Amino acid sequence: MSTHTFATMGTVASLRTHAQVSPKVLAPVEFCFANADAKFSLYREASEASLIARGELRLADASLQTRDTYARALDWRSLTSGAFTPHRPDGVIDLSGVVKAQAMEEAGNLLDELGVANWLLNVGGDVLARGRERTENSTQENPSPRDWTVGIIDPTDRSSLLMSVPLQEAQRAVATSGIGERGEHIWRRDPHSNQREFIQVTVAAADIVTADALATAILAGGIPALNDATDRFDIDAVTCARDGSLRFSPRLLRRVEHWHTLNP
Repeated sequence: MSTHTFATMGTVASLRTHAQVSPKVLAPVEFCFANADAKFSLYREASEASLIARGELRLADASLQTRDTYARALDWRSLTSGAFTPHRPDGVIDLSGVVKAQAMEEAGNLLDELGVANWLLNVGGDVLARGRERTENSTQENPSPRDWTVGIIDPTDRSSLLMSVPLQEAQRAVATSGIGERGEHIWRRDPHSNQREFIQVTVAAADIVTADALATAILAGGIPALNDATDRFDIDAVTCARDGSLRFSPRLLRRVEHWHTLNP
């Protein structure tokens, strides 16, 4: 197993593969994130996002990439009845809710096109994978493949794992949204509520943009958004409340219980 790590978007990304990947593959993968960060980061004064926020660039005059990303974020606002939004309460356009996932999607497509068969991309705890993992004792004659497994951080103790979730072919992406690491950076759908219902939400889906957008929407919208998302989308989710209690979608609960039975 080979692991390549790099810093991006204020976090760390890692790419795990069965065999070492050529720099000719790694360079364009890293560029997906560098390009997105340079264009959309509100912490970079010269980014298009910052220029738009300061009123120095009209959205209509921005690059096609920026306009398409904004349109995609608006689509998710409609799909979640406003629980996901690309606007801050002060009206500033903030596309961070979709930008990282979109860069992961682009990087994943590149890896597929370049012929990398088995890989797992982790960017700040959000995961996208293809193929299957191999166990440490596997050999070329006996590869002993198994599904990639994603560890979910305990929001009340970030030095430990809450659980492990095995990925499946129909759900190759996992995204987590929470307040444990960056604090209250996602505004509540109901600003008059005293406190949010969940402190962390993890969503497993077929693609990383869906997983990330819905994790954010559920964190912002609470139980109504959770029920709506699980009713209308083919996803699984686990949420953690302030008292540490967990809510699982039934299918995910069965998968997690089965994995922990096999791996006590």
